[in-house]
Amino acid sequence: MEPAKQPVELPIIDASDDIPSPDSGRRLPRWLKRNVPKGDPGHKTTQLMKELGLETVCEEAKCPNRMECYSQQTATFMILGAVCTRACSFCSVSRGTPQALSDDEPERLAEAAFRLGLKHVVITSVTRDDLPDGGADHYFRCIEAVRARTGATIEVLTPDFIDSREALARVLEAKPEVFNHNTETVPRLYRRVRGPKSEYRWTLELLRRVKEIAPNTKTKSGLMLGVGETREELLDTLADLREVNVDFLTLGQYLQPDQKKYLPVVRYLRPEEFEELGQQAKAMGFVKVASGPFVRSSYHARDMAESF
Repeated sequence: MEPAKQPVELPIIDASDDIPSPDSGRRLPRWLKRNVPKGDPGHKTTQLMKELGLETVCEEAKCPNRMECYSQQTATFMILGAVCTRACSFCSVSRGTPQALSDDEPERLAEAAFRLGLKHVVITSVTRDDLPDGGADHYFRCIEAVRARTGATIEVLTPDFIDSREALARVLEAKPEVFNHNTETVPRLYRRVRGPKSEYRWTLELLRRVKEIAPNTKTKSGLMLGVGETREELLDTLADLREVNVDFLTLGQYLQPDQKKYLPVVRYLRPEEFEELGQQAKAMGFVKVASGPFVRSSYHARDMAESF
């Protein structure tokens, strides 16, 4: 019997290429330095979110693209409150005991999408394990409200609903054009990255069921790289996603929100490596792939959805 293969970690980049990270204190490679837009291009979007009492994952998760998206008057709306019931080791969203659902949130969300003139609306949420349906009916109401007010196409980025087929079916009843659920990492690292309440098989089963329940819905998933995965593990995971017919894929660099609280970065992938991985993913059959250091689940989501 052959000895079990040990994961081979790729080397961290040469520190001579680094610059200090303003968020975590760790040094970042120069290609992760971004030009900050002059002035306040996101002012209108920020003020609108405050006025309507809405949350965005852009702010809660400290997305590095938030100013770019805000300057284009777009955002990824986060429903079901701002407190998550999971404790993922990579995510800066607040965790603890959530507040009660806001019954008028779907209407406020629709109003924001209308005022921003959005043609493609992305709706995500915290995980609400405290709710019997995980918030599925609230997703349904939000999708219905936004579509009625704007006529926009809808993309949802949902939690796993603890493997509930009924909850998933309720979301799909509203017919979102794109259904996204992030894989985040490879099976070996799943519990370490996503916590003890998450399971890799739930992710694959959720994405498989989407195609079973709503065959015309485009499915999407994403992984953050640099948390200790090997190339072989990553490609095996991408093969699993293709096995359940995932259409769209995003690959981005994990950035540690705070060096004291969150999962550390094992290494930073160079832009050319992201390019290579993107080409490999396309060769595996993904219809559209976004792969790069700053790529996130909802980055240029409309472009990806319209390409199919």
